[in-house]
This record gives sequence, C-alpha cells and structure tokens, in this order.
Amino acid sequence: MKEKQLTRAEEEVMKILWDLEKSNVSGIVECFPEPKPKYNTVSTIVRILESKGFVGHEKKGKGHLYYPLIKKSDYSNQSLNKLMDGYFQGSFKSMVSFFMKKNDISIQELESILEQIKKGKE
Repeated sequence: MKEKQLTRAEEEVMKILWDLEKSNVSGIVECFPEPKPKYNTVSTIVRILESKGFVGHEKKGKGHLYYPLIKKSDYSNQSLNKLMDGYFQGSFKSMVSFFMKKNDISIQELESILEQIKKGKE
C-alpha cells in the first residue's frame, strides 16, 4: 500500500476514476462540475497519479484509458489512520469523542455507529 497522500486536486481526480473505473482524460474532465478544469490540467494530474502509483493505463487507439490501481476503501483507511495518528495519538476513542463534541452526535447515532462497527468485525 502506498503511504503517499494525495493533494486535493489529485483526490478529486481519483474520486472520479474510482466511480468511472476506467476512463480517458476527456471522460474525467466531463465528470467535473462547472467550471470544468482544462484538459491539460487533468492530464497532468493523471500523469502525477500514475507516477505516484495510484493510476495505471492501457493503450486505446491513439490515447490511453486510465484506471485506479488502489481501491478507494484502502486509500480511505490509510487516510483515516493517518488522521488518527496525526491528531489523536492513534486513539480511536479520542477521535470519536472529538467528532461527537464537534458534530453534536446523539446517543442513538452513536449506538448506530457502534452497531455497524460490531457487524463489520463479525
């Protein structure tokens, strides 16, 4: 698993690629909301993602189709662990407590979250 973090722009492109599963640069550009970024900008970001090991490509005619090499769930887990380690000294309890206070989570919502966690571990 890559330990590299993505910039905000790189993450936006990856989110689109995770949804599309495979696309050329034009297809990625089309998925952006208005105002859409320039083709060359997206193309550069895709090449950076490829050099970081997040994206692969296959030749399609004169162009390329790009696809994610890393699952969205793997990247999400890595990002969450980095957040937990960096801001909460690796303590899941501290992180949950912080989000409860900041987001005013009800007891019912917390119980629902805990129930989902239990199901995930089974």
